[in-house]
Amino acid sequence: MSDKEKQVRNTGLYLVPVVLSNVLPLVTLPIFTRLLTKEDYGIWALAQVYAIFMTGIANFGLTIGFERNFFEQKETAKAAGLLYSTLLFVASVLLVFGLFTFLSRHQLAHLVVGSADYANILFWSYCAMAVMGLKNYYLIYFKNTENARAFIWYTIDETLIGLGFSLVLVAWLRVGVIGLVWGQLVASSLIMAILTFRFARSLPVSFNGQALKESLRLSLPLTPRIFFGVIGSQFDKYMLGLLNTVGGAGIYSIAQKIANAVFTCMTAIQNVYAPQVYQRMFSPKVEQGRTIGRYLTPFLYISAFIGLLIALFAEEIIGFLTPKDYHGAVDIVTILSLLYVTYFFGKQPQLIYAKKTILTSVLTVVSIGLNVMINIPFIYQWGAVGAAWGTLIAGLITGAVAFGLSQHYYRIYWEYGKIGLILLILFGSGATVIVLRQLGVPYPVRAVAKLISLSGYCYLGMKLNILVWRNLLLVRNMIFPVAQRLDASR
Repeated sequence: MSDKEKQVRNTGLYLVPVVLSNVLPLVTLPIFTRLLTKEDYGIWALAQVYAIFMTGIANFGLTIGFERNFFEQKETAKAAGLLYSTLLFVASVLLVFGLFTFLSRHQLAHLVVGSADYANILFWSYCAMAVMGLKNYYLIYFKNTENARAFIWYTIDETLIGLGFSLVLVAWLRVGVIGLVWGQLVASSLIMAILTFRFARSLPVSFNGQALKESLRLSLPLTPRIFFGVIGSQFDKYMLGLLNTVGGAGIYSIAQKIANAVFTCMTAIQNVYAPQVYQRMFSPKVEQGRTIGRYLTPFLYISAFIGLLIALFAEEIIGFLTPKDYHGAVDIVTILSLLYVTYFFGKQPQLIYAKKTILTSVLTVVSIGLNVMINIPFIYQWGAVGAAWGTLIAGLITGAVAFGLSQHYYRIYWEYGKIGLILLILFGSGATVIVLRQLGVPYPVRAVAKLISLSGYCYLGMKLNILVWRNLLLVRNMIFPVAQRLDASR
């Protein structure tokens, strides 16, 4: 099998759990949104703000340090020592934070959600997020060893188990929004236990303090970045709860959940190209930056294509999946989808490769400051939609600054002409559908405009030699038999 065929195959494999983990929750959204109010979703979203914040700090940036240093610890014994040492350290910190959360849950719930009545939701949200964080180290190991099948099976199983338990708890037992939290906790705990047993059998348990120190040396400067980064990424929802309403936070959370499909698909695609990018960076050959740029253009096109689909058809998605109370999320989905596509450039590990982790933290501090300054007046003036616009503007400004600095420390020779055309169609199409909808243009006209935009993007793909017959045949031959190969490998 050629390298190109292997990468196309892995792209298909990695996209399987992404499709399922996004489609299945969306399929069940009509059930949940008719049993839970937008205020319930707001409470859950705000509890997750705390959970993401605390677990992000507890990891001390080691997900990045572990992924990078894995390629310097390729021998099995060294890789095992790095993995288990990292897991033990992170689990210990998470346990301490969990004890603090339990003892202070009522005060924290009052501060974060607005009422001590939601203390249990806050605590169990933290527990679910903590287990998910630990499990991710096993998945990073699979990704770095290019074991796509193992990666996706465990991801799929977790999605199905979590969804099943959540449906039982919310739709049958009627326990309320906490059922969503408990469902995720049960699923993540089961998968974590199975993975621990599998790794203990195949990868003898050992510890390597020196490898952990090396990862911490790289990762600790990222802690401020994580601290402020989580604030920045969750600040919009938190401020909506404070300045607007909990219901506004709930609508924003639903929109973010749908638009986040863009980000998760990009992450799945990143699982394919990231090891290749790192290998080229560490290659002794000169001018690898030139090959990286050409290599990444098709992945950007695919990522933007996913973002374009969701941005164009946000109205149809929201209208089909949710009752009328949630329809204020339409424009938010479109705006956030455009923003998430630009995150493709921030996913490139140029600063991490150059060991400029302190700089990444500085950039994050600047980003959060800008996000706060823009979001507060936008939320006051326009509520949830204002939060989306503010986040987009702040993200574009800080993303441009980060891009320039990344290029300074490790230059990737991007194909700027092609990238410009991709982004022009993406943002032009997104702006067009928002304007047409706000002007009250009849739906048939809007639908035609959406189809024209989609056709134009596909035509661009053909002109860029991305959507060409040989590539389509390769995709057909390598992706469609995925199910049979997965069944054979189980």
